[in-house]
Amino acid sequence: MRLDKFLLRLDREPACLVSVHGARGSVPREKGAWMAVFAEAAIGTIGGGHLEFAAMAQARERLAGGAGEALVRYPLGPSLGQCCGGELQLRFELVTASDISALRQRLAVDHPALALFGGGHVGQALVQVLSRLPLKLSWIDSRDEIFPAELPLGVVCLHSDPVQAEVAALAPGSRVLIMSFSHAEDLEVVAACLMRQRLQADLPYVGLIGSKTKWATFGHRLAARGFSAQEIAHVTCPIGVPGIDGKEPEVIAVAVAAQILQSLSGR
Repeated sequence: MRLDKFLLRLDREPACLVSVHGARGSVPREKGAWMAVFAEAAIGTIGGGHLEFAAMAQARERLAGGAGEALVRYPLGPSLGQCCGGELQLRFELVTASDISALRQRLAVDHPALALFGGGHVGQALVQVLSRLPLKLSWIDSRDEIFPAELPLGVVCLHSDPVQAEVAALAPGSRVLIMSFSHAEDLEVVAACLMRQRLQADLPYVGLIGSKTKWATFGHRLAARGFSAQEIAHVTCPIGVPGIDGKEPEVIAVAVAAQILQSLSGR
């Protein structure tokens, strides 16, 4: 996640932290959005465009020893090359490794949790996409040595055998994606999620990879275990936003990530 990347780099070199201190009218980012500017890199964004270029230039001037006000007002009009029409007030702060602990507390956001069951090709493609989104991502599989040696920052890998045992430990409000190496495992994870949903009603999205035929079979098996039609309908299968037909893992990953973002927006 970008906060981890920022703090890792800050441990090696100083930065100028640029954050949105105030906003009025139509603006590209909200109060609290931030961007960390290093001598030759930047992490995060305050909205892009000419605003961001101007802010990065000011930040690097300060890193080089230049002076400047801590708070700077930016009207988003023709003079800045942006026609949003609103106004942002940006805060500029020079930070070093000694500020890491305070910045971790100050900038940390309680992101929604997502549990991904399955370390196969689609799971690996999904992790690359989801790890860049504002999520706390847990990656779960029953097989040893399934996870790649190099992982995106912030991804927590969990080995669980049986894999469905991990459902009970999920954070309340978790979104769940199920795509294990076998239909038998998939069914057990789905059943565990539905049982938890029956008892706690705290898994707002449960998605299962598969075709309509697979889901019809699962529906019959879940009904035989005593789940009602309403409970079974809580599962999304097939997963991914409609209208994207590609079967490549990367295509599926983008379609599924879009659907997760829709669920986070309450759609």
